[in-house]
Amino acid sequence: MNELKRQACEANRELPRRGLVLYSWGNVSLVDRERNLVIIKPAGLPYDELTPEKMNTLTLDGEELEGPYRPSVDIPIHLELYRAFPGVTSIVHTHSTYATIWAQAGKPIPVFGTTHADYFNGPVPCAGIVPEEEVLSDYEAATGRGIISCFSSMNPLEIPGCLAKGHGVFTWGTDVWEAVHNAVVLEEIARMALWTLQLNPQAGPLPDYLLKCHFQRKNGPDAYFQIDDKGARNV
Repeated sequence: MNELKRQACEANRELPRRGLVLYSWGNVSLVDRERNLVIIKPAGLPYDELTPEKMNTLTLDGEELEGPYRPSVDIPIHLELYRAFPGVTSIVHTHSTYATIWAQAGKPIPVFGTTHADYFNGPVPCAGIVPEEEVLSDYEAATGRGIISCFSSMNPLEIPGCLAKGHGVFTWGTDVWEAVHNAVVLEEIARMALWTLQLNPQAGPLPDYLLKCHFQRKNGPDAYFQIDDKGARNV
């Protein structure tokens, strides 16, 4: 438990270091499926005040177990995603500038280049706006379900992130540092995509064969361009 809290705390503190958040505008969670535990940042707590002891512990059903403060208001989103995506062990939520610009525009991020293709096997989707009746009854969980609906025909481990229209950004991974790494990458490809369209509004997507080549060489069964260890992924 202490190690999970330490990892989750350090991953949350990495968000402002990477310029992904202002004030307390984001959170990282971590799940231990064997023990049915989720660790997440407390609501509204500044990152420089965060310590492992202040992290919140809940069950996958949302029962609060430990933590001196209220858990993040986004915890229902995280729980919905964990239940729907069994291969995911960590989730990051931010309002990082460029990715959130795409979310506010309600636009998926096209694959314009190989940087995108190295990490995402297709466009980054944008979930639709949450309907009014769901905002009034179950807003955060409905946000999670909207993201899940985008992946009915996609593998969330091949496209490890999604925009939420009018809201912000979610990424995930098979460990906590992969999830944070993907959040950093998503912000950068969102920035590059926006400037690509500024320079050439008629820019087309990367050819599918090149997308597949780049994604598979890093993520496929015969991958030959890989990060050596988890320490190297500590962005």
